[in-house]
Amino acid sequence: MARTARISGAVGALALVTVAVPAGVSFAGTDQRAPEPASRPASTQEESFLGGVPQIPAALQPPAGNVLHAVLKARGVQIYECKRSMWQPLEPAASLTGVTMSPVRKVTAVHFRGPAWVSDQDGSMVQGTDPITAPDTSQLLYKATGNRGGGLFGAVTYIQRIDLQGGVAPSKSCGGNDPVAVPFRAVFRFFTKKPSP
Repeated sequence: MARTARISGAVGALALVTVAVPAGVSFAGTDQRAPEPASRPASTQEESFLGGVPQIPAALQPPAGNVLHAVLKARGVQIYECKRSMWQPLEPAASLTGVTMSPVRKVTAVHFRGPAWVSDQDGSMVQGTDPITAPDTSQLLYKATGNRGGGLFGAVTYIQRIDLQGGVAPSKSCGGNDPVAVPFRAVFRFFTKKPSP
């Protein structure tokens, strides 16, 4: 059963992140499948961070020429609003923490309406399109439509969302104008163009 929280008035996603997702969130034992008993040791920074190799359908892979740039785990809320007695997605509000692949370094960011992601450290931003969805809607692929700055997100071309937990709209019909926030966790993988040799 998903937990929901009512939000009174119009609250910006960034303000909500501050309240809904406290600093120092631990992802220990959260969203990863247990490794296979005969699994090999992690061979990349991403595998080490995620606890194994993610299984992603071919339809959600970025085109050739794009390489993995960063992997961040998100924790936050998906906010829904009531329209025509149905819950409709309004915006996500999440904080993210993770690592870049080369050079390896810790990074943090926020995720909000757009969809958009902004680095806490350098202010760079990437916005995405309406996502391509796999049959399993916990996995999505966004194409970057706009970038700002030259830092973490300045050159991002594609964003994958994998391993979504929670964030599903309430099953009951709605009435009134109060939005509802549903907690979620996910992993976001950010890609950039492969550098020329």
